[in-house]
Amino acid sequence: MADINSIRTMLAKDVVAAKLATAFITINGNRYLLFQAKKLSAKFEKTKKEVNILGRTAAGHKANGGNGTGSMTIYYNTSMFAKMMKDYKDTGQDLYFDMQVTNNDPTSAAGRQTTILKDCNLDNAVIALFDADGDWLEQDVDFTFEDFEIPETFTQLDGMQ
Repeated sequence: MADINSIRTMLAKDVVAAKLATAFITINGNRYLLFQAKKLSAKFEKTKKEVNILGRTAAGHKANGGNGTGSMTIYYNTSMFAKMMKDYKDTGQDLYFDMQVTNNDPTSAAGRQTTILKDCNLDNAVIALFDADGDWLEQDVDFTFEDFEIPETFTQLDGMQ
């Protein structure tokens, strides 16, 4: 067992600044900087089945699939997402796109990480909005994705091993 006084701790400079990121979406071969994005979270959640095991009172669990979901908050200054929904409404043809997100804080020894969300599909989009009491307009956009890649990963911080 390690002595509590010999355990290393993370350096404050190695946290990754939340604002130092970029996001791009690629729709029909056209790449767009998603600079109006304010906040994004994408998750891949495993689906599991319960496994009853003879001789145990507690059930086990085994993964048998997964599901990618995400949400983002963007400033309401683009019609791109509303147009996607209108096209779906008018034609019945759904649109899928890729999204690339890079976190890169040059101060942190963690370096940068890039994640590509493949075949994103909108769940919703705001088509009209105002707020007489507000300062600026924002919209929340939920989506799913079919696959993901992580071509660049954070560097393991010194002291983690």
